[in-house]
Amino acid sequence: MNTAAQPPLTFAIPKGRILEEALPVMARAGVVPEAAFHDKDNRSLTFATTRDDMRLIRVRAFDVATFVAHGAAQVGIVGSDVIEEFDYSDLYAPVDLDIGHCRLSVAEPVGGAAPVDSYSHVRVATKYPNLTRRHFERQGVQAECVKLNGAMEIAPSLGLCGRIVDLVSTGRTLKDNGLVETSVIVQISARLIVNRAALKTDPRVAALVEAFRADAQAREAA
Repeated sequence: MNTAAQPPLTFAIPKGRILEEALPVMARAGVVPEAAFHDKDNRSLTFATTRDDMRLIRVRAFDVATFVAHGAAQVGIVGSDVIEEFDYSDLYAPVDLDIGHCRLSVAEPVGGAAPVDSYSHVRVATKYPNLTRRHFERQGVQAECVKLNGAMEIAPSLGLCGRIVDLVSTGRTLKDNGLVETSVIVQISARLIVNRAALKTDPRVAALVEAFRADAQAREAA
C-alpha cells in the first residue's frame, strides 16, 4: 500500500497520568514519537513519529475524545471515564489497553457531608457532571453539579458543595484533604479509541487496532 499519497494519520494522546504507561504500549504497536517528544521543556502539541505517515498530538484527556470523535484525529488513547462522560456516537473504543487503572468515586468530608446537601438533593463538585448525575439518579437523588477542573478536594471545606466526584487511585489526596471515599461509580482503564468513519475508510486505522489488540492479548496471556 502506498501511504505517501495519503494524508497523515493523527494519533491523539493525553497529557497526564496515562501517558507514561501508554508509551511502551504504543511502541510495541509501532507508534514511536520523535526524540523531541521526550524533552520536558518542549511545549509543542504536535510531534512527528518514526512513521512518515503519522503524527502525534498531545492534548488534555477530554480533548482527545473530541478530536477523534470529530475526525480531526483518527486514533487516540484516553481513559474510559472520558468515553463514558461524553458518549460520542462517532467514537469507537475497540481495545481495553489494561493500563491507567483508577476509579471514579464519590467522596465527602470525614464525619459526613456538608449541610448544603439534603435527603433528595446533593451539590457535587466534579468535572464529570453527566456520570455524576446518572449515578445519583439511580438512587433517586437529584445532583446539582458544580463544574471544576481541579482543586476538587478543597471544595467541601470551603462550603461550595457537600461531596465531590473525582478520579481516585491510592486515595492519598482525599485523606490529606480530610475526605473519605463513600462509593465507586465506575472502574477506569485506558482504551484505544478510533473515529468510526476513519476505521471504515482507512486500512491503516484498522491495522493499528489489530496491532494494539494483539499486544493487549499477548500481555493478558503472559
